Formats: sequence, structure tokens, C-alpha cells
Amino acid sequence: MKIKSSSELVNNALKEIKTISSDDAYLMMKEGKTNLIDIRDIRELQNEGKVEGAIHIPRGMLEFWLDPESAYFKEGKLDLNKEMVLFCAGGLRSALATKSLKDMGFEKISHIDGGFGAIKQSKFKIV
Repeated sequence: MKIKSSSELVNNALKEIKTISSDDAYLMMKEGKTNLIDIRDIRELQNEGKVEGAIHIPRGMLEFWLDPESAYFKEGKLDLNKEMVLFCAGGLRSALATKSLKDMGFEKISHIDGGFGAIKQSKFKIV
């Protein structure tokens, strides 16, 4: 049995998903066109800071919080007419998460290249 590596999964996901820059994400947020979703672990937010205006959905709960048939569904947490822009610390988990949401049927979905590391170097405000 050949097990795919995590890097192989990420590389495959990157071929199928939309990747945007932190500057593009910032403009989308300023124009009110996005749900900016931080999928980092709560400890990462506590240690590194949060992005002002971002919605925190832990990676482990993402699919459940967005599935209307799940007991964990968060009604009204996101505006599903807007693009969901995901980010993690560096862009690997968000690539996999974006692919997963695409597989669920979400169409307005992307992730930020470079994740929180890139966001810290952009115009986003860290709180």
C-alpha cells in the first residue's frame, strides 16, 4: 500500500483550487466581498494574534460548521453569497481545507498564498 504524503496532497489540492495573494484578499475584504476565515488552532491565534475582521473556524470543525445537515452547523455565521477566503499559518492547511470545501460543492472559495505569514506583511490589521 502506497500512502500519499501530506506534500503530495497539498500539491494536488493546489492544482484544483483558487489561490490569491494577501493583497487581493485585503481588497476583497475592504470591498465587502469576502468571508475571511482563519482556520488556525486557537493557540496560534492566542500566540500570534488575530486578523481584524476574520472569522475563526478551527480546521477540525470547518466542514461540520458549514454543512447544513451537521449537528454542528453554524447558521448565519457566514454570508454564503460572498467568497470564502481561507488562511492558516503558511498556506498548507488552508489549501487542503479549500479543496475539501470545493469537494463539498462550495464554488466561491479560495485561500491565501503564504497564509498568516503573508498577511502579517500586508495591509491587514493584526489585533
